[in-house]
Amino acid sequence: MLKIRLNEEEVAIAAIKQALKALRQRHLAEEGAHAPAITAIARPLIYQGSEWKDKAEKLELELQQCYKAQSRLSEQLVVEVAEGRTAKALIQEKETAVANLEKEVTQLSDELSEFKKNLDEKSKGVELLTSENQELKRQLDEMTMKAKNAEAENKMLIDRWMLQKMQDAERLNEANSLYEDMLEQLKSSSIQQIARQQVDGVVRQCEEGAEFYVESTVPTTCNNRIHAHDGGCASILFEYNSSKLITGGQDRSIKMWDTSTGSLSHTLYGCLGSVLDLTITNDNKTVIAASSSNNLYVWDVSSGRIRHTLTGHTDKVCAVDVSKVSNRHVVSAAYDRTIKAWDLQKGYCTNTIIFPSNCNAVCFSMDGRTICSGHVDGNLRLWDIQTGKLLSEVAAHSLAVTSISLSQNGNTILTSGRDNVHNLFDMRTLEVYGTLRASGNRVASNWSRSCISADDNYVAAGSADGSVHIWSIQKGDIVSTLKEHGSSVLCCAWSGLGKPLATSDKNGVICTWI
Repeated sequence: MLKIRLNEEEVAIAAIKQALKALRQRHLAEEGAHAPAITAIARPLIYQGSEWKDKAEKLELELQQCYKAQSRLSEQLVVEVAEGRTAKALIQEKETAVANLEKEVTQLSDELSEFKKNLDEKSKGVELLTSENQELKRQLDEMTMKAKNAEAENKMLIDRWMLQKMQDAERLNEANSLYEDMLEQLKSSSIQQIARQQVDGVVRQCEEGAEFYVESTVPTTCNNRIHAHDGGCASILFEYNSSKLITGGQDRSIKMWDTSTGSLSHTLYGCLGSVLDLTITNDNKTVIAASSSNNLYVWDVSSGRIRHTLTGHTDKVCAVDVSKVSNRHVVSAAYDRTIKAWDLQKGYCTNTIIFPSNCNAVCFSMDGRTICSGHVDGNLRLWDIQTGKLLSEVAAHSLAVTSISLSQNGNTILTSGRDNVHNLFDMRTLEVYGTLRASGNRVASNWSRSCISADDNYVAAGSADGSVHIWSIQKGDIVSTLKEHGSSVLCCAWSGLGKPLATSDKNGVICTWI
């Protein structure tokens, strides 16, 4: 439409120009035509009168009007030309806008084509997904059916399993009943055995085939000096009814020695940390070691193989003891502020006791129902092994307790502390009835172990200067001072046969005394 309008305006302008040109030509023609007449009339004009004069004036007026019309047409032409230019510029703008719109239309067409292409691809994908969904739905129906069948089978198996468990439980109850009967017989036998002890200072066993315990003598002479371990030996103990010595050191090994000759008879391997404490079952068949590797290791002595690795502590295990009634119950203490009770037959923890102060030493009572523990805060605590309940607590030392030993009759607890004091407590009342100390006796570490002799008459404790002090419990005085070690003495152990006494130091040297 813009082009049509432009053509009409050009035609109008051309017509106006043509009209103006015609007027000029007419004017010129009229002037040429009237010129002779005017000239001819001018001569007799004065003679012809006013008629001719009026006619000339009218013609002159008409000429002026023609000039005015020409001027108006010229002005109108200028205005029309300006409007034409403006319209032309507007037309150019519109053409540019139209070109841009055509370009956008082209782009949108391309995008539309791309969208159509993508739509086709998505449609194909939807069709594929629909097909896969139908297949998965079919598979789901099949799996649901299988699951229902499996659930029915599982229910049937559970019913059979529950029936089997009930039968097993009945058999287990029968076994437990038999075990309790045997335990009662064992306790009765143990009570009779304890009642027959302490005859004229000679501790003895009256069971058939058992060895007699002679009265303990005060040691004076070093019988054997053995370099047993590299890096120190922190734990030693004797087998029950034997002079065979068991030692554990920082070299991660457990060694068994013949104290009569000083020769090594057996070595147990497999511990992954320094040995901090040792214990042995009453039948001398199993050795348990507390280790800095946070674990306890249980060896079968006859085969030399590890039966169990007891895990559960989160810090170094520094103390261990086995029940004096049953060979399956063990208690341990670690620097994670817990005491754990273990079942060796099952190989796992049966109870955990948590307390606010780290424990350095533990031991069982004679009846196996109570745990005695010595702590860094200097307190001696008694716990019920079944419930984990604190039974009693007493401030034993002003500094950390390093050692706990139970007498053969089970009535006395010996504690040693970093305050260089050794206290004797009555197990029944937790009252101190004896305090042992010496001017030169200094406890060397948090795990320095003292001991009571087999006849409950003497106490042996090592010192940081390498000496070993022997006290008489009855008199409370030092009866002997042994000097053979070149470094701090860490542990003392007295044979249940009355002699020898064994001691170990920080250099890994072991001395046996008679």
